[in-house]
Amino acid sequence: MEAMLGGVWRSVRVLLGQIQRQALSPAFSNTINRPFTKSARCMNQAASQLQPQSDRNDSEDISKEFVNRNPRNLEQMALAVKDRGWGTVWPSNQYYHRLVFTRSQNYITAEIFTPHSSSPVLSCSTKEWALKRELASTRSVAASQAVAEVLAQRCREAGLLRLIFRVVPWTFRSESVKTFRLAMKEGGIKLCEPRRKYVG
Repeated sequence: MEAMLGGVWRSVRVLLGQIQRQALSPAFSNTINRPFTKSARCMNQAASQLQPQSDRNDSEDISKEFVNRNPRNLEQMALAVKDRGWGTVWPSNQYYHRLVFTRSQNYITAEIFTPHSSSPVLSCSTKEWALKRELASTRSVAASQAVAEVLAQRCREAGLLRLIFRVVPWTFRSESVKTFRLAMKEGGIKLCEPRRKYVG
């Protein structure tokens, strides 16, 4: 309603401005009559009364304090702080979420950690009965692929689409680690995180 009144008000102001400009020109002032000038003045007064008044309350003002209700918002924009730690520490703590792949004597486990938590955010293992009953061996290459596929689905459901994955260098070329990495990438998970943006 206010927008419509504002548009009408602007149109009336433009029309009155054109009338007043023509009234001031000497060629037009000879032909104009007094009743027309009075009606133009009446229109100007009526238009000033039609001017929309602001009904803004104090509650509609924009607050100067902003509360971030999504704790992962800054992380997804790569603005959240990453812990640097010591340069000699391995693995480095410069990550938001880190993927750890463990292959023990009997089982394969994949877990996702945040920098300062000792308990995993998400995990998947061949110890779970739903996986164990479908596999011939719980530590084979096929088992690592199955763990990666299930964990990738859980990551997508939780909204974790970018993870850091660093393995010990001498296990990096093993067949199970290669299969695990490939299955995670095919599941839609990027195994790298964006560089942190520094905003001054």
